[in-house]
Amino acid sequence: MIWRNRIWFLCAIFLSSALSTWAQDVVDSEIVRPSGVNGPVRKAKAVTQSSDDEIESDAPKAKKSKSSHARSHRARSKSKDEPDTIPAPTEFTVDGIPKTSAASVMVVDANNGRILYEKNADQVRQAASTQKLLTALIVAETGFLDRPVTVQSTDSMCEPVKLGIKSGETYQRMDLLRALLVKSPNDVARCLARDNAGSVEAFAQVMNRRAVQLGAVHSHFVNPNGLPIPGQYSSARDLALIARVAYANPTIRSIVCLPQLVFRYANGRTRELENTNKLLRRLPYCNGMKTGYTDGAGKCLIASGARPGKDVIVVVLGDSSSRVWRDASALLSWGLLL
Repeated sequence: MIWRNRIWFLCAIFLSSALSTWAQDVVDSEIVRPSGVNGPVRKAKAVTQSSDDEIESDAPKAKKSKSSHARSHRARSKSKDEPDTIPAPTEFTVDGIPKTSAASVMVVDANNGRILYEKNADQVRQAASTQKLLTALIVAETGFLDRPVTVQSTDSMCEPVKLGIKSGETYQRMDLLRALLVKSPNDVARCLARDNAGSVEAFAQVMNRRAVQLGAVHSHFVNPNGLPIPGQYSSARDLALIARVAYANPTIRSIVCLPQLVFRYANGRTRELENTNKLLRRLPYCNGMKTGYTDGAGKCLIASGARPGKDVIVVVLGDSSSRVWRDASALLSWGLLL
């Protein structure tokens, strides 16, 4: 029995490493464009701020000196030479489960809800932008996604992550929903919430009612975007319940798997948005779902993955920048190998 367990550990490590290496050679899927958009688009710039959800501003930047430009060029060249890989987990529990540094963890079978692993799953915590999955689910379930939404000035009253939609502009609900799940802009979350319920406050009540219906009884939501505010919290178990229903929704499922998409502004300008979920580009079996970060919440990630006959959802809350991707990928690999 001891030798059998050791062999299983070695196989799990080997398969996880092999799949991660394979992911480096996987070419990104076709970019999704809004209807009517043709020709070249402006590439989304790399995010250098503290949050993986943050979008660079379009404001003009100070001109770089020649020496700083050269250093920047060398840094880019170096990054291209060093592929971004996820190391295989090196430590397991006595039961063969990857050890993580996250405060709360939940791993469930997406099809039947069976709990595969949990760690402080009912601990009340900030969910950050992972709660946008519930915002998106409500919008998707409401339907009429081809209808127009007119932006109001109150929609942009949020920081720091914005797409830059402006008061008076009109967008299709589906285009805003895609942007929300791929790039996580807070102004888009507020716009969709107000459009759905009349105000952000009224939408929060809708979120809480839907959460209770899903059995998420350790949560209370005050805004649609997850920005810190007193009285707002959730748990890994509740987010797993929400994620399961979102995973079963074909509209949500078709969006969270996108590595990037093209967003068209009302003035005709287009911008390519890159998904904040890095696992989509690193693991071939990852097919969603949602990232999140605030100082209080730490690094958060809901990740889903699939292999023939099995679908797994991983919720990781309160992790560190250096571990969140490795922890989530290790748990996802482990869950799919069970």
